[in-house]
Amino acid sequence: MKVILQFIKQLFITNRLVWVMIGITCFFILTYFFTILFELGLILLGLVLLVLLIDVLLLFRQPDALQAKRKMADIFSNGDENKISLELKSFYPFKINVEVLDDIPAQFQERTLQLFIQLKQGETQFLGYTLKPLTRGEYWFGSINCMVSSPLGLAERKFVLPAEKMVMVWPSFHSLRSYELLAHNATTGEVGSRKIRKLGHSLEFEEIKEYVSGDDLRNVNWKATARKGGSLMVNNFMDERSQQVYCLIDKSRVMKMPFEGMSLLDYAINASLVLSRVALVKYDKAGLICFDENRGKMVPADRKGIQMSLLAETLYRQQTNFLEADYEKLVTLVKGRITHRSLLILFTNFESMSSLQRQLPYIRSIAKQHLLLVVFFENTELQKIVQTPVDDLEQLYIKTITEKFITEKRRMVKELQKYGIQSILTPPHLLTTQTINKYLELKARQII
Repeated sequence: MKVILQFIKQLFITNRLVWVMIGITCFFILTYFFTILFELGLILLGLVLLVLLIDVLLLFRQPDALQAKRKMADIFSNGDENKISLELKSFYPFKINVEVLDDIPAQFQERTLQLFIQLKQGETQFLGYTLKPLTRGEYWFGSINCMVSSPLGLAERKFVLPAEKMVMVWPSFHSLRSYELLAHNATTGEVGSRKIRKLGHSLEFEEIKEYVSGDDLRNVNWKATARKGGSLMVNNFMDERSQQVYCLIDKSRVMKMPFEGMSLLDYAINASLVLSRVALVKYDKAGLICFDENRGKMVPADRKGIQMSLLAETLYRQQTNFLEADYEKLVTLVKGRITHRSLLILFTNFESMSSLQRQLPYIRSIAKQHLLLVVFFENTELQKIVQTPVDDLEQLYIKTITEKFITEKRRMVKELQKYGIQSILTPPHLLTTQTINKYLELKARQII
């Protein structure tokens, strides 16, 4: 009985069989008017049933006629395309058509992912697709479901191949390597980087070398030139190292707002991870503070080998809270734990001038002891409304109010500049690029 139930669960009819049966039904209707065709209709029906029986026997003659494996990374990168590969192998003695329905995690809300492939006898092929997670956490993959049909195409056999696996979605790490290269050579026009003319000399001496075109003549070492006898020698300086760079991430309700499926908190977390890596490449110390209505989690700035692992693990566990952040506790934490002048990059969001004014005294207090860079976000949906043509009076009112909100964001930038506080107003999708460019600019100008 169990075998029969399993057989029934695996057996499906195809659209081809449905259309064939509809045709035979129409033929039998025709025999009502032409009775001489009735025997021919019975022959056609018997022939179709015979072919269907043969098709079922071909599909079910082997218990394990199809194998499938899913190959993917154990950890996915949040906000990036992650590759998944399916390996399928056929043991049928004939060519089969396979429709693959992979059981992907519920977070993607994807129920239309269908892949089609043809497999010859004993052939192994690979199918690939990508998934882009938008939230951090645990994602569970289920079984691989395959619908197999023979060249006759009247019936299908369903294979449910176990492939359950859990993957963890961590803050974006796919782009770390590309931004490392950017840190070494900040000239990539695509991301808006450029060489910054240095305003002074670093205090860290590196070497004495021969003059080449482009070297600063003010760095000529005349004593070394005299000893060399004819060749100009110049002092070469390097950027100051071992500066402390802290990412301060606001986890309050203002960072819950979604843009293109991802919350502002996830954008800030991805940017912080990449920025920390760039800082370590530039021989600085990277640290982290995540805060909300409580003092939050802190990772002290360091350059040790496991620093990136500590930062990534801490960022992975952060979640948005629904209360307002307590900046007074943040000031206490910064003054108590960060004793040396450091670059503090504050990721937050202000939707109105009044919300900025409430926190401005605390922000100014931090800026007195450290170089503070405040990063907040443009509302890209408002930009779309402004660019939409106006057709009636109601749309005109909406557009006018929208422009008021956009203008208020720009006033916040000027308000921070009035107190000598660096700031970035950026769309969420450009956050990482804009933040790294600003860090490299501050580094090149030796403001840190």
